[in-house]
Amino acid sequence: MQHTVYLSLGTNIGDRQRNIMQAVSLLQERVGTVATLSSFLETEPWGFESPNPFINIALAIETTLTPGELLDATQAIEKDLGRIAKSTNCTYSDRIIDIDILLYDDLILSQENLKIPHPLMQDRLFVLTPLAEIAPELIHPTLKTTIKNLETRLNDNLNNTFA
Repeated sequence: MQHTVYLSLGTNIGDRQRNIMQAVSLLQERVGTVATLSSFLETEPWGFESPNPFINIALAIETTLTPGELLDATQAIEKDLGRIAKSTNCTYSDRIIDIDILLYDDLILSQENLKIPHPLMQDRLFVLTPLAEIAPELIHPTLKTTIKNLETRLNDNLNNTFA
């Protein structure tokens, strides 16, 4: 059975555009058909300090993989591209590639190693902006609002914080 999955990709070290494109190519090879790809968005690091800005994208991919198989595939791609370790205890660091599963159809899943929808996506403009570019009317399965609305809300909140 085909599933529509939305992923977020980010990189802030090495040849960032090449890192993203290699990851997209491996996703196409190992996971399924990339249906939609956002433009590249350059952002400041989130959750840690670094002089290295990120490039982030979102993509939609059609896959027959289960959520667990998808997680295994994305983690293998990260490792194959040189990612040493995932963040632990909310300690973030520079990375050659990061692939996060945002949404999987309208599935709600909470396992120790995998939570869908991604639990922090609504707090991250670097996720919502590219995702809103490719799927603005997509409904978040637990927040019951569109991705575009989540992006607008977060933008407004951030603008009010710094006003």
